Amino acid sequence: MLALIGGTGVYGMEGMEVTGTVAAETPFGMPSSPVIKGRIANQEILFLARHGLQHQLLPSEVNYRANIFALKSLGATQIIGISAVGSLEERIAPGDLAIPSQYFDWTKGKRAASFFGNGIAAHVSTAVPVSVQLMNWIAGRAKEIGIRLHSDVTYACVEGPRLGTRAESHFLRQTGCHIVGMTNVPEVFLAREAQICYATIGIATDYDCWMEDPAMHVQATEIFALYKQSLLKAQNLLASLLATPRPEEEPEIRQALACALLTPEHALTQEQKAWLEVLRR
Repeated sequence: MLALIGGTGVYGMEGMEVTGTVAAETPFGMPSSPVIKGRIANQEILFLARHGLQHQLLPSEVNYRANIFALKSLGATQIIGISAVGSLEERIAPGDLAIPSQYFDWTKGKRAASFFGNGIAAHVSTAVPVSVQLMNWIAGRAKEIGIRLHSDVTYACVEGPRLGTRAESHFLRQTGCHIVGMTNVPEVFLAREAQICYATIGIATDYDCWMEDPAMHVQATEIFALYKQSLLKAQNLLASLLATPRPEEEPEIRQALACALLTPEHALTQEQKAWLEVLRR
């Protein structure tokens, strides 16, 4: 089943026939919002608002573990996220869409970044952190319907909530990053631990602050005004995607825990076995 995680400004899906709402408490706490179950174009989907239905959660306050676990427990095997991003390259203009294929974690350790720890050890491979099948599906559909989209870019995730300094922006550019945001880490890595195929549609809102022209260093109100204008483009792309068959799920992602768990089964508590069984589905 496909799940959608809505970022800033996305608190529901246009054209979705709602079939249920689940307040899915998890072993890791409550998710950001209830999970909405529904159908679009005869496809069953799940929807969750990353920042809460009233956008009350800062990026570092989001319970990413609960969000991913709730979606997995309800049957999600593929996730597409929607996120606001800043552009670190001139070719990625404000209003453009971009799909990351790589991630650079520049958060500060404030976020619970793994399901594992506290008596259970596992190490999943994230050399290729996203689903190439989902990424190609999104990029191919965008090309077909004439939406400008940049694929195979690197997303730098920063802690926030403040917007970055020019020095930080230049540093991220020098590391080879193309876009910057505040929410995809640890979301992308938790999805891999949950054996869920994951991809993000990033909406470029501005040029961050690396350009010399101060006029390009926009304020948050201007950023989100442009973002709202671009949301329609992303929603049209999603609607077009959902009118086509979903791509196959990569076996290496759906079996990511097969060789990752180091703690023997007999050493796990019944509680640990229960939530691990959900991740293994």
